[in-house]
Amino acid sequence: MDEDLAHFSIDQARKLGASYAEARLESTTANSLVMKNGAIEASSFDHFGGIGIRFIVNKKLGFVSTNELSKNKIITILEKAIRITKATKTMGENISLSKERTEKARYEVKQKKKLADIGVEDKISLLQKAEKAIQSTKVKVPSRYVVLSDTDTKEYFTNSDGSRIFAHVPKMNFYYFLTINANNKTTQRYWVYGASGGWEQVEKWNIPKIFSEEVTSMNNILRKGIKTPQGIMPIVCGPQVSGIMAHESCGHPFEADRILGREAAQAGESYVQLAMKGKKMASSIVSIADDPTIANSYGYFLYDNEGVKAKRKLLIKDGKVNEFLQNRETAFQLKTKSNGSSRASDFEKEPIIRMSNTFMLPGDYKEEELFEGIKKGIYMKNFMEWNIDDKRLNQKYTGAEAYLIENGEISTPVISPILEVSSLKMYPAVDAMGNNLELHAGDCGKGEPMQGIPVTLGGPSIRLQGLRIK
Repeated sequence: MDEDLAHFSIDQARKLGASYAEARLESTTANSLVMKNGAIEASSFDHFGGIGIRFIVNKKLGFVSTNELSKNKIITILEKAIRITKATKTMGENISLSKERTEKARYEVKQKKKLADIGVEDKISLLQKAEKAIQSTKVKVPSRYVVLSDTDTKEYFTNSDGSRIFAHVPKMNFYYFLTINANNKTTQRYWVYGASGGWEQVEKWNIPKIFSEEVTSMNNILRKGIKTPQGIMPIVCGPQVSGIMAHESCGHPFEADRILGREAAQAGESYVQLAMKGKKMASSIVSIADDPTIANSYGYFLYDNEGVKAKRKLLIKDGKVNEFLQNRETAFQLKTKSNGSSRASDFEKEPIIRMSNTFMLPGDYKEEELFEGIKKGIYMKNFMEWNIDDKRLNQKYTGAEAYLIENGEISTPVISPILEVSSLKMYPAVDAMGNNLELHAGDCGKGEPMQGIPVTLGGPSIRLQGLRIK
């Protein structure tokens, strides 16, 4: 990786009239295997890289990228991009960035078992063991779609403020989508596992065990499950459910670009307004964090793609709106500092405000204590599907593995309980938080062109009161 090429890009942009410039060099090795119904159907082994250059000229923001890493190419694309940006007519909005600390750092996620040392045969063998684990359950699983992938990315960032940051972050990802038949009924289950690090992270997951447990539990639901009772009742949601709630109904609507209306056409709007900061919107036991610094997490980074040092943000603190996800542009407009929330999926994309690892903070209760005192309720351990509107206000969660709670204990399995609720009603309904925090991987989409990035979502088991189950 020729870091001097990034410095050259900054110098050229400044010579051409840019008041600010940043460059992001990237080199990525990516591998992927797809197994469908026990057979390897696709594989890819790729290496790609390039440079993305962002600049401000005449208070207008421009961006250009190329995978041709030569000085002549950079001169050519910058001359054209800056010429076009200067000539572009805007709606009167001037672009400025918040002043941030100059950073110089080099960091790397260590690998106990390097991804480069793991052969294709080892990966195929693992997937075959997972397939055997499914077959050993004797459960009818007519459709089994599995993807095992990894990336090894080296990235160098520099800007005209003087920041110089190098990062080397390998990541692993495992995705599955299973369709299960039993008792003349069908259900589906999908989930994602992901981490930063080496092959040792994959070994921790124990993929064959995951499949065996998933298939067995869903088969039990289909064979023994009863129709879900409807009505207002206590609901206990497991960490996977509280995690998707935190991601979708807190993380996204707390993105400052959404709040300012800048993502309305591409990703939607937000029910959150600037005036809500400091106001109560949840029960006092609810706090939700976004923290990219968690070691080995799927959304891990120590500096964002604007060179700002990463840190934990408390979006909701003790039930009150506390902080929004900011980049340098929104921070300037809102007269604050960036909190390191700017990310791009690759060198070809402009960095925008994104989540990292977003989760509800745990409480003091053991999960089994959340069931105590419930005469009749629903335990939604995980979910089969979810959806939410463009303002991230009205949402729906359909349970996959779920049970009836009777007299303080888990009893009969129930089929597909549905929780439909507004964000502004859901968070005040939380009256107890478990201490069983779990973090789960996800791939989050946003932007135009679409940028899919690795994130983590999670939380503990939570108990909600006064909501309706359908």
